[in-house]
Amino acid sequence: MKRFAVLALALAFSFTACSRVQKSGALGPNGQINAWTIPHVLRYATAEDISSLNPVLTQQTTLGLMSSLTMAWLTKWNAQNKPIPELLTVEPTKANGGISPDGKTITWHLRHGVRWSDGAPFTADDVVWSIHAIMNPANDIVSRTGWDLIDKIQEPNKYTVILHLKHPYSPFITTFFSSADANPCVLPKHLLAKYPNINNVAYNSLPVGIGPFKYERWNRGQDVVMVPNPYYFRGLPKLKKVIFEIIPNRDTVLTQMQAKQLDLWMYVSPAYVSRLKAMTPFKVSVKPDYYYDHIDFNLSHPKVASLAVRRALLYATPRSRINRKIRHNIGNLQDQPNPKTAPYWVHGIGFTQYSIAKANAILDKAGWKRGPGGIREKNGVRLVLDLATVVGLPDTDNIIELMRESWKKIGVGLSVRHYSSAEFFAPFQNGGIVYGNSWDVTLFAWGNDPLGDYSFIYGCNQFPPNGQNDLRWCDPKADAAMKALFSHFTQRERNADVAILTKQFVKEVPSIITDGRMAIYAYNRDLKHFHPGVLAPFDNMMKVDI
Repeated sequence: MKRFAVLALALAFSFTACSRVQKSGALGPNGQINAWTIPHVLRYATAEDISSLNPVLTQQTTLGLMSSLTMAWLTKWNAQNKPIPELLTVEPTKANGGISPDGKTITWHLRHGVRWSDGAPFTADDVVWSIHAIMNPANDIVSRTGWDLIDKIQEPNKYTVILHLKHPYSPFITTFFSSADANPCVLPKHLLAKYPNINNVAYNSLPVGIGPFKYERWNRGQDVVMVPNPYYFRGLPKLKKVIFEIIPNRDTVLTQMQAKQLDLWMYVSPAYVSRLKAMTPFKVSVKPDYYYDHIDFNLSHPKVASLAVRRALLYATPRSRINRKIRHNIGNLQDQPNPKTAPYWVHGIGFTQYSIAKANAILDKAGWKRGPGGIREKNGVRLVLDLATVVGLPDTDNIIELMRESWKKIGVGLSVRHYSSAEFFAPFQNGGIVYGNSWDVTLFAWGNDPLGDYSFIYGCNQFPPNGQNDLRWCDPKADAAMKALFSHFTQRERNADVAILTKQFVKEVPSIITDGRMAIYAYNRDLKHFHPGVLAPFDNMMKVDI
């Protein structure tokens, strides 16, 4: 997903958490530390499933990882969170003339001699057609923010595309065909132009892209297999096969790590770190991240549309206890959504301390009276909230139980429903839960971008099905700040915009930030040259080997 999707300033991977070194004596037959390592084959899991392999239609972090390896991007991101031209010859800036002085014209110069993974040539035709596909209302696009500012497209030759915008849009570098934040990729016109829409075409199950790997097969409910793309313009990667194992349960992923059936677990939950550190075949990396965990309120529902209810729940959520007991103190306790290591972190915003007394006082003043079973009522409405979550996340279930126990003390009940990750994060048009309207409360994680653009998830014009604002939160002052960021091309200016948004967010509590995450990876000691950035961890995989 954008923002999560999509993904803390990256530290060098050498700054990993300590774990015991294996003392097994001789190396394996191929020089590996672990005899069970399969040379040049990387097996990994994320504890999630997927609903599509087309990132134009589904924004999900798990899909974003595979898309970094296989799909077509104008811009990728290195381990230092800096943009690197992929299908572009140079990143456009005002200094090099790629962005006009008024910020309303962007020129892309494309690489020559590039081929799709089926051997067909890549040209500007693909880029222009992909923009039209994103803007085609018949296609189930999660968000068109930024794209809707494109007024005219010019293609003076087969390797140049010029965008004329209605207004300046500085986040174009992350939004327009960038691998960061799980954005749409460039699509092959020669395969898709014949369809009136791309929502249910066979391509979505086995896409053709431009990356170091290509999809070989998707065994639904089992795995996705990727192999080297012989047409990739940078050459062949070291790995001969990458297998994404579909294991939508964290406990099962841990079991598979113990059984030495996996080489990498991406985005490990803190609840599993100590057990992974005790497993000598693996290393564990813990470093600052751009993700944040949050509890979202559906403000279209009257119970949580009340600021008093949301503020009371903020005081009544035992975030410090959750971080200590479930997350093993791995993460930053904060009220703001910004990463603490980001340039747009807002200093001076504190952390709201847990207080049942203050929470009860707020609800008493707002007229919510205790009723049968201690549940509060007002105007005949009982304060029992429907919470949606993903199945297979035992640590998240433990967090919910801590919330239930604490919220009960202030007269708020919880009714919990579980969904598969594929259904939970599916597009609105496919009955996706996050973007649907069947819940009062939900909890998951968003990923931030390098600029501080929150318009995708907090903008007033981004309510589903037209965007990712699952909160249905619209604050005029915050919205104006998010729009102002579009016209600001220096980070100093953007920081001021983010500060306005952040202060309104903290004041209105449309969501409770439970913590700023740490990026945690557990990986086979035989995995070499793996230096993931936090924006797009799989963007730099050419030299990675095992």
